[in-house]
Amino acid sequence: MYQIIDGKRISQEIKDELREKVAQLKAEGGSRCLAVIQVGADPASSVYVNNKKKACEYIGIESLSYGLREETTEEELLKLIEELNGKKEVSGILVQLPLPKHIDEEKILLAISPEKDVDGFHPVSVGNLSIGRPGFVSCTPAGVIQLLKRSGIEIEGKECVVLGRSNIVGKPMAMLLLRENGTVTVCHSRTKNLKEITGRADILVVAIGKPKFIDESYVKEGAVVIDVGIHRDANNKLCGDVDFERVAPHCTAITPVPGGVGPMTIAMLMNNCVEGV
Repeated sequence: MYQIIDGKRISQEIKDELREKVAQLKAEGGSRCLAVIQVGADPASSVYVNNKKKACEYIGIESLSYGLREETTEEELLKLIEELNGKKEVSGILVQLPLPKHIDEEKILLAISPEKDVDGFHPVSVGNLSIGRPGFVSCTPAGVIQLLKRSGIEIEGKECVVLGRSNIVGKPMAMLLLRENGTVTVCHSRTKNLKEITGRADILVVAIGKPKFIDESYVKEGAVVIDVGIHRDANNKLCGDVDFERVAPHCTAITPVPGGVGPMTIAMLMNNCVEGV
């Protein structure tokens, strides 16, 4: 029988721990504040921003919310980031992606001070991760590590395969697994003999953005499978990159979609806000 890795429960566990830390911090006269900037009114972005505000409220972090018009210029956005960089009371700055097409995302992310880069996207944060220095880590990969550790799954010495090489998930995921002494292979759209490689994995992390792409033919018997994808299928039901029904019986542990990796992203964002100063 396989174990379903419960991201809702583990993320709640982390938020409760952070709530205690923030209460202690306040008792000592400290505080934390997250500034969230959203440009335009993309419905999915609005949901994410609202969830972040709720998480801040729950653990006791102050949140500043900036809802900017779709027509906001790049210069206006850069000016706001510069102001927030200079505010001592702001411990984290988050710009909700995607941004409107007339704004250069890379330029905006580079403008955020590395000391306030709670998303872990700044090149300084990425560089620190790659050479093993402390710093902010991209929230979704950090959440996957917590899911594994808190579910009693050993990473050290395991054959780990990451399917996907994005800057936000795939690459930092590989580096974090290396940091935990896993033996790591990164696969992508140009990888040859994909099933042969994924079929060796003790831990398979899937982040390729293709609904139900991974079936049982890609998975070794007894593997741990972490599904980072989120989509809606033909029946408008949420699903991941992994065909859960077909793959789960072959695993020792697997994350569901929804309720697996998703809740961990916000929990680790909150962790970055609390631990980062």
